[in-house]
Amino acid sequence: MSILQLPHAEPTTILIDWHATLVDTHDAMYHAVDDVLPRLESLGLLDELLAPDESKTVEDAKLVKYVRDNRALHPRIVAERKISRTDIFEVLFGDNPDAKRRAHGAFDESYRKYVGEVTPLEPDIRENLQYLRDLDITLGLISNRNREFMNHELAIVDGTGWQDLFDTMTCGSDVKHRKPHPDLLLKALEQIGRAADEHTWYVGDSTTDVVAAKRAGVAAVFYNGAGWDQDWIDKIFPGTVRHPHRPDAVVDSIGELVDLARHMRAQHIRVERSRP
Repeated sequence: MSILQLPHAEPTTILIDWHATLVDTHDAMYHAVDDVLPRLESLGLLDELLAPDESKTVEDAKLVKYVRDNRALHPRIVAERKISRTDIFEVLFGDNPDAKRRAHGAFDESYRKYVGEVTPLEPDIRENLQYLRDLDITLGLISNRNREFMNHELAIVDGTGWQDLFDTMTCGSDVKHRKPHPDLLLKALEQIGRAADEHTWYVGDSTTDVVAAKRAGVAAVFYNGAGWDQDWIDKIFPGTVRHPHRPDAVVDSIGELVDLARHMRAQHIRVERSRP
C-alpha cells in the first residue's frame, strides 16, 4: 500500500533533521565512513554485522555482505550518495546499541578531520524555514552529529549561518542514545516546553528518522530528497510486525513541507470555524 495519507493534525512544532534534509555534507560524511569500515575488526565490530536473515531487505543483506567482504561501501552507494551514515550503521548492526555506539564514536573521530564546507540542499531553504516561522511554528534542529560539528556547520551554512531560524537544537552528543531512539526528539521538546504529540512533526530523510519519530509519539514526515520512487519507499517502510513504522507523509522538498503545513493549518482553521 502506498503512503499517500496526510498527518493527523496541523503542526505547532516542526523538528528537522540536518544532513541530507537541510544541507549537503556528503563529502565529509562519506570520507569519515570510509575511514571507519576498514577498522571494523580492530573496533570489534566485524562479528557484530548482521546475518543475512536479519536484514530488512535483500538489498540490505547485499550491503552487509559487501562491507564484510571488502571493509568498504560498494562504489555504487558512494556514487549515488543517497544513504546516511546513520542508516548505514542501522543496516550493518540492526538493533545492537553497543555496536552502533562504537561505530558512531569512530565516525566522530574521523569526521573531525573532514568537517568543513556545508551547503543548503535547496537554494531557497532559508526562505522556506522563515515561512514556517511566519506561520508561528516553532522550529527545532535534530542531528546525530556531535555538538561541536553542529555548532560549526550551523554557523557557516549559507555564508551567514542559520542560528536565528531555530528555537532549539539537540545533537548526538547531548543524549545517551542517538536515533533511531527517540531521545533527541524528546529532549528538544522538553527544552521548548512542547508535547510529544501529533502537533509535532519530525522531518528527516532516513528510515531511522521515521522510526525515531514514531517511537517519540510525533508525526513522521519523510523527506524524499534522494528521489526514491514509490515502490522503493514502500519497500523500506514495509509496515510489517518486525518493521512497523511508516511515515505519515512524504515530501520531496522543503517547499512541499511548507505547502503541507499551510494546507493542514488552513484545514484546521476551516474545522474550527465550522464548529457551532
